[in-house]
Amino acid sequence: MYMAYGWPQVTPLESGLCPTSQKIIYLKVIDHLLLVVCPSHFELWSSSQHRVRLGKYKRDPASIAREGENLQAVWSTDAKLIAILTSSLYLHIYKVQFSEKKVNIGGKQPSNLSLATISLLMSEEIPFSGKDLAVSNIICDNKNLLVGLSNGTLYNMSWKGEFYGALDLDFHLYNGNGPTKLSSSLGNGVASGVLSSSHSLSRKSAITYLEFSLPLRLLFVLFSDGKLVLCSVSKRGLKQADSVNFEYRLGSDDAVCTSVAPDQQILAVGTRRGVIELYEISEPMSLIRTVSLHDWGYSVDDTGAVSSIAWTPNSSAFAVGWKLRGLTVWSISGCRLMSTIRQIGLNSVSSPGVKQNADNNYEPLMSGTSFIQWDEYGYRLYAVEEGSSERILAFSFGKCCLNRGVSGKTHARQVIYGEDRLLVVQPEDTDELKLMHLTLPVSYISQNWPILHVAASEDGMYLAVAGLHGLILYDIRLNRWRFFGDVTQEQRIQCTGLLWMGKIVVVCNYIDSSDT
Repeated sequence: MYMAYGWPQVTPLESGLCPTSQKIIYLKVIDHLLLVVCPSHFELWSSSQHRVRLGKYKRDPASIAREGENLQAVWSTDAKLIAILTSSLYLHIYKVQFSEKKVNIGGKQPSNLSLATISLLMSEEIPFSGKDLAVSNIICDNKNLLVGLSNGTLYNMSWKGEFYGALDLDFHLYNGNGPTKLSSSLGNGVASGVLSSSHSLSRKSAITYLEFSLPLRLLFVLFSDGKLVLCSVSKRGLKQADSVNFEYRLGSDDAVCTSVAPDQQILAVGTRRGVIELYEISEPMSLIRTVSLHDWGYSVDDTGAVSSIAWTPNSSAFAVGWKLRGLTVWSISGCRLMSTIRQIGLNSVSSPGVKQNADNNYEPLMSGTSFIQWDEYGYRLYAVEEGSSERILAFSFGKCCLNRGVSGKTHARQVIYGEDRLLVVQPEDTDELKLMHLTLPVSYISQNWPILHVAASEDGMYLAVAGLHGLILYDIRLNRWRFFGDVTQEQRIQCTGLLWMGKIVVVCNYIDSSDT
């Protein structure tokens, strides 16, 4: 389970050269790095323990006037190349290189961060630039790029700047039995369903959004009329048309965005109604549940349509942003874990139908959410406010560690761990929940960030904490940390699991040399 804590942190961004269209167009986290693309420039930040801008690239006014502003972007899976499509339909390929010199943090020892140099490799006009076609977002695999067009086709390019042309997929599929619909009506009266591959799909609509899962080799194509189709992709990749095959049509014809959880094989579909539909995409495909803020008294008029969805790295929870207001995090079972939108009674003076006073406390993302991204450990949720280009918000999250031992007995103390601290639930006689923020020693966390495993003893008096390497113990009664006396011995421990057996800590240690 995830729990948000603290105030959101702000990452400031530089202003660009296009004040009339300033907004963030792309946000992505790969390999402890955060890429932010704006219409006239983009920035590369570290998303690890220290938030440092490692590199940036600003286009000159002549380039923007000649080739247009940055419109769509995608980052290669190895974080070495960036592809950007401009408003005048030019393809730019950039290369990211890191220097060998490490960045010093606070004048202390060098960190693991290196400054980046970003250079333009190529700029080519796309062959369909004169055909007045709008484009969707860009997806990629290791070799190819794919973008959806407003004429209902997919256009294929390579990371080398080669243009392969349109993939004219045949979505008109019939069989002798005619169309079949597997429908499901939920308790809130909203009908949704899965249409089988025997259903005919019109190709007149523009392709507005693409989602590609490389582990599952599945491509999701979203059209402007709200239709969503699932396509399988062969091992040959995205280059050839015959390697992409139409399989199913999903949803209730009002989809606006999607996000897939490969580990759970679950697809989250955001709709114009502000509702999120969860589908199990393993055979047989089925609608699991829907979630929304309707039970909080908020309708689509208050939040707008769903604008973005992002799964946590372990696929146990997902964040949802809305076009007009706020974001919310749900567990995979439908439990609401966090929301920037206040829960207000329908009969309250501050109900959703009444505009709140400007003097009220600030609510994050009050103007809506355009992008959301989890970091690689699920400790931070990055969010961009609709229409904003000045900053990125980062919400901090903690994870609950197991509170049952080998015997199955529930432990006396509940512990939540974040990237650099523990949140210990204090037992109180009152109904109020009190948390003790236990910050880890700098000498340990600076070298072994982030926290990966935490275990509490059965009586709740001792805590074992493991980061990337090593292990430290905490005595709650004495308020004292215990360390390894030998740092080299600490670095040999790469913990993959922790468990208390009475007063003994059991560590599952991974050894690189033997891969065991």
